[in-house]
Amino acid sequence: GKARFRALLEIAFASLRPAFVARATMSTIDQEMMNDHQRRASEYLATFHQDDIPRLCSDESKNRRLLVNLNDLREFDPTLARDMLARPSQYLPAFEKALREEVVHHDPKQSAEVDHFYVGVEGSFGANKVSPRGLMCHLLNQLVCVEGIVTRCSSVHPKVVKSVHYCAETGVMMEREYHDLTSLTGLPTSSNAYPTRNQEGQLLRTEFGLCTYRDHQIVSVQEMPERAPPGQLPRSVDVMIENELVDCCRPGDRVCVSGIFRALPAKQSTTGMFRTLVLGNNVKLLSKEASKPTITGQDISNIRKLSRHKELIP
Repeated sequence: GKARFRALLEIAFASLRPAFVARATMSTIDQEMMNDHQRRASEYLATFHQDDIPRLCSDESKNRRLLVNLNDLREFDPTLARDMLARPSQYLPAFEKALREEVVHHDPKQSAEVDHFYVGVEGSFGANKVSPRGLMCHLLNQLVCVEGIVTRCSSVHPKVVKSVHYCAETGVMMEREYHDLTSLTGLPTSSNAYPTRNQEGQLLRTEFGLCTYRDHQIVSVQEMPERAPPGQLPRSVDVMIENELVDCCRPGDRVCVSGIFRALPAKQSTTGMFRTLVLGNNVKLLSKEASKPTITGQDISNIRKLSRHKELIP
């Protein structure tokens, strides 16, 4: 009986071994890929943004976001620029890790006080610069630039990033981090993951003052009326902005938003329809004067000359 049981165990382990090996190999490949992305990002930051690192380390600066220009990125490495547009979920975390290493190297004290440094994108997006009407399925999970008018801004809400809990019976404190479908790193945390008891069933008390939060806001950006096709209603898209980007615009402002175009599955949807939004990493205000046509003195002279033409039909 024992020999047969041992043989069955060996057969079971033999059938599961390829799956474990494949998973370990895939994890190793992913880590090597991330290290390669981070190395290329470090080389780019060392070439183009050495002067911007002291600004991020300054105590007076509340802006912890570094803007990466796609034009500079194309000059440094055209392949890296194309990969950034096509797979931003892989490259933006690598750029943020590389940025933090640069800050640690420049000012270790300041890097210890700041939890996270962020990367925004600006520059020429090429075919990925669209209006809300142009956000189609072929742009999903890509880096896009959307221009439009802000029609609605939600209230700013704190989103918990890390919670700290204390057990009075054992005197032990525990931490837990949270991710959702909009996070670039980590798997989404389930809704029942907020701990109220430990593994032994003892009651936990949340230390709200020690928890880490992130400002969170949803902004609706609508297609500009002068760019909408005649006879059709302007379309809009929701943009999620966080941290220092919140409250950077108000309804009526013309903005240029760059971010990742992503689809979020519904909780109980059986139709296959998904809600889409843009995970914004940079918001630029467009002046009203910039959207108007520019008329030079030569244009005025030509208009007056044309108005005196005899064959002109009024």
